[in-house]
Amino acid sequence: MWRAGCCQRLRMSGTTRLCSNKPAGPASSQPTSSSRPQAEKLKRKRERQTAILSKQHASENQMMNWSEKPTIAYTAETPPGVKKDTSLPFPSSYSPEYVEACWYPWWEKEGFFSPEHERSSHRVDQTFSLCIPPPNVTGTLHLGHALTVAVQDALVRWKRMQGYTVLWVPGCDHAGIATQTVVEKRLLREKGKHRHDFSREEFLQEVWNWKKEKGDEIYQQLRKLGASLDWSRACFTMDPGFSRAVTTAFVRLCDSDLIYRSERMINWSCALQSAISDIEVDSVEVSGPTMLSVPGYENKVEFGAMYTFAYPVEGSDGQVAVSTTRPETMLGDVAVAVHPEDPRYQTLHGKQCRHPFTNILIPIITDPLVDMELGTGAVKVTPAHDHTDLLLSRKHSLPHVSVIRGDGTMAPSCGQWLEGKKRFDARQLVLDALVEKKLFMGKQSNRMTLPICSRSGDIIEPLLKKQWFVRCSRMAEKAIQAVEDGQLEILPHYYTKTWKNWMSSISDWCISRQLWWGHQIPAYQVELPDSTTDPEERWVWGQSVDEARQKAAVKYGVKPEDITLKQDTDVLDTWFSSGLFPFAMLGWPDQTSDLQRFYPNSLLETGSDLIFFWVARMVMLGTELTGQLPFKQVLFHSLVRDKHGRKMSKSVGNVIDPLDVIHGVSLQRLEEKVKEGNVDQREQLVGVEAQRQDFPKGIPQCGTDALRFALCSNRIQGDDISFSVAQVLSCRHFCNKMWQTLRFTLQVLDESSPPLATIEETIPLGSMERWICSRLHSTVLQCEQAFEAYELHVVTSALQSFWVQSLCDVYIEYVKPVLLRQDAGAEVEDDTTRQVARTVLYHCVSLSLALLAPFMPFITEELWQRLQPFRPGPPGDLTHTSLCLQPYPTSTHLAHWHFPEEEKDFLMVQEVIRVARSLRAQCGPIKEKPVMWAVCSPSQAQVLLHFKSAVWTLSRISSLQLYCPDGPDWLPSVQSTPPPKDSLIGLVDHTCQLHLYSPSGVNIDKQILQLCQRRDKVVPKLEKILRRLQGAKDLDSVPVQDRQQMEIKVSGLKQELQVIEDQIKDLRETRSAG
Repeated sequence: MWRAGCCQRLRMSGTTRLCSNKPAGPASSQPTSSSRPQAEKLKRKRERQTAILSKQHASENQMMNWSEKPTIAYTAETPPGVKKDTSLPFPSSYSPEYVEACWYPWWEKEGFFSPEHERSSHRVDQTFSLCIPPPNVTGTLHLGHALTVAVQDALVRWKRMQGYTVLWVPGCDHAGIATQTVVEKRLLREKGKHRHDFSREEFLQEVWNWKKEKGDEIYQQLRKLGASLDWSRACFTMDPGFSRAVTTAFVRLCDSDLIYRSERMINWSCALQSAISDIEVDSVEVSGPTMLSVPGYENKVEFGAMYTFAYPVEGSDGQVAVSTTRPETMLGDVAVAVHPEDPRYQTLHGKQCRHPFTNILIPIITDPLVDMELGTGAVKVTPAHDHTDLLLSRKHSLPHVSVIRGDGTMAPSCGQWLEGKKRFDARQLVLDALVEKKLFMGKQSNRMTLPICSRSGDIIEPLLKKQWFVRCSRMAEKAIQAVEDGQLEILPHYYTKTWKNWMSSISDWCISRQLWWGHQIPAYQVELPDSTTDPEERWVWGQSVDEARQKAAVKYGVKPEDITLKQDTDVLDTWFSSGLFPFAMLGWPDQTSDLQRFYPNSLLETGSDLIFFWVARMVMLGTELTGQLPFKQVLFHSLVRDKHGRKMSKSVGNVIDPLDVIHGVSLQRLEEKVKEGNVDQREQLVGVEAQRQDFPKGIPQCGTDALRFALCSNRIQGDDISFSVAQVLSCRHFCNKMWQTLRFTLQVLDESSPPLATIEETIPLGSMERWICSRLHSTVLQCEQAFEAYELHVVTSALQSFWVQSLCDVYIEYVKPVLLRQDAGAEVEDDTTRQVARTVLYHCVSLSLALLAPFMPFITEELWQRLQPFRPGPPGDLTHTSLCLQPYPTSTHLAHWHFPEEEKDFLMVQEVIRVARSLRAQCGPIKEKPVMWAVCSPSQAQVLLHFKSAVWTLSRISSLQLYCPDGPDWLPSVQSTPPPKDSLIGLVDHTCQLHLYSPSGVNIDKQILQLCQRRDKVVPKLEKILRRLQGAKDLDSVPVQDRQQMEIKVSGLKQELQVIEDQIKDLRETRSAG
């Protein structure tokens, strides 16, 4: 809607004017979305299309290699709002359909998402509030919405579990143009009637009828995504309360002289017969003559051509040639402009040209902003239909002649031969007439950017109209200062520069829209008795007609009853009402308790593409109308693109409905959706082919939790997100991992066992219990720090790593023999050991579910509820207890579980286990577990002794023998006998080797191959560090600590390489001797 203007663009007017949606005039301004030239963007777009059509991309489904999973349904009769029965038998595998059933209605009915809900003792005296960017009432959610919901809900649930009083308000935007267009198409389809066949009141009733029928769909989709919104405060921008806020805002801004009425150049859609915002304008570049479909025309219209024609110079036989991409506007020409120093036109300064069709004399003016090198060096000046020409006209006091009307037809001022003709039909008529008068001088190819109405596909027409505008410069200065003073923090911080640059060159904002659906502008034309002046120049505004009448009476000194008022028929730009959302949703202009408690909002989280369209306006309007910033922080997340790098857009046909990822969808239905959209024929072809490549078997059912977790696993404060269904499917597998973990946990937590100890009572003593508890503490600490920095991908990575790699792959595998009473060849466990293991397992699982709850609300609630019968402490009423209200785990609560040395030492143990398993696999199937020797340093021997039982169990060996060639004789429990010669050998590092004795002997060739592979990994590492050391010309410039670390690594890798070479040599000699 706003666009940064720059008068230097006048130098481009000879070739680009009227063909760009980047006007220099103040009516509308917006920064370019990227610094890349449009030509490069178009080239990349075509390259992507070509790559798709040539099938250069591998199928994502081939990488996913998925198959349909059996669906398990929750069939227990559960009325809406009643808690789900988790006492039923635990299904054998994870099914999203089963897990996600019934929970949301129960959460909503219990009021868990309301700030008034009574919470437990961990409540803190702090608030956290934010609003969801209100989606259009006409739309359905796309993955951009899903990302917003996933991020915001994760933050909201985290804060709620921290004990904050949380308010997250849902909302829906009335979407003036979009809604009116949808309803108009529906009326035409169902009743064969156009909008103007109805009165305004009748049409608005039709819109409200449609809204009642369809308007709730977007809210149901938000519920499906698990958004923990306070639905009792749901806010629609056309609700009576919100409408009153809009009226109040307009009136107050008018009273403050921040809204005014003026004649300016605007973006006009002839198909909609309305001004439109810049966000509703798409830029389409054509490299040369291109035929495009335009609404209202049976045949395609040519664009991408430059036409040159001549103006006869009055009083001589000379001519002035001008070039234009829009010859139909030449009927509105009021001057020809040249550069004052252009030698070709020195003799024409001060002369006049005779218009060939109107016979009017137009001046030849000089202006230094004309580019002598573009076109002929002379430009036609059409102030009523060109942004840059309008600036020239004001500078040189030229008239404004409008030749195109709001419906796209030529005006009476063009003459009878053109009046009523469509603008692009008139183009050819003008060219034919120029040819007839022998003034046409040629046509050439011209690269140009066309502004296209995203709602109708129409070509935008710049028109000069009287509209209402908001003065932005003063408010923008305050917005800049707020960021510089640290009152408003913008994240990521690199957007701060963008914010300042754009705000510094902001132009005034046109807020008039020629629609019926929306907030009718509360301004009134005043007609006075016996007045001869134009009532267009007399305007008042007010909260009501009576207030406006009283203002008019005072302003013009007449009696109220003598005044006739006529309200402006236009409505306000939808973004005007959206800009009030952070405080209007809380009851402003009334000083409600919500406004006093939750304003300013704590945070505004949204897509980076809305920084100017929405965020800037909220900051300016909020500061001006409330005296406070609307929020303290702004967090921008990245845009979602498809796997081909294309921005997801309905016009491209690559939008993925998040519900299709949640429920699954067939390829056929995906293709149907592409064809149902308003997509260009080539884009449709590309879109369908992309679907076939990406999803040859459709999209599998992934569930809400997997989708949310996958979206939050991306670095939202970085580059754009390349959406991958394979990533979502991987998260679904993680859900199944969680499910199976709970199956095992419930299996060992039988009700006959002694009660479990609380976290405070649980002091881990065993090496593995100390390790897993410390790993959990470290994970919690990592989550705390990452949540505070809004680095959600760090949180998800830490949680998945702990659950899969630490809890499942290590600890559960270790305790299985203990808890299931299997003979693992480890130490003898008593009931106390088993009880400690059960307690630690319970708390690891329960706390991990709490940590994951902000991201995966459904599966964590399901699993946590099934754990509750075993929770430590006195039994309580679980009927009204939900995980979403439990305390979020903190590192301070687990401080007694922090054993950093255990974690550090176990890193080496894990590598020993990895190498041991590799050696074990080389043995093939054997009846008895083998014996393993570890040839290592004394310090490593001590660590292995400490974790001996874990090494036995996880390495699947019968015993561990430790041999320290350089160790003291008194080192306890260390076997001094070297390992057998005919053992399998594995290398942990340069100081630790594993020797696995297999009765069946050693496959020497296989052993040599393994060592060679290890050598091939070590050599590049060594070379890389050596290059870094050798590349540093001055080693003194390298920090001492870094240099020492690199030298230690070099020494270690050289030793390891020597050990490998020696072992290979010995094995080859053994093979030769055999």
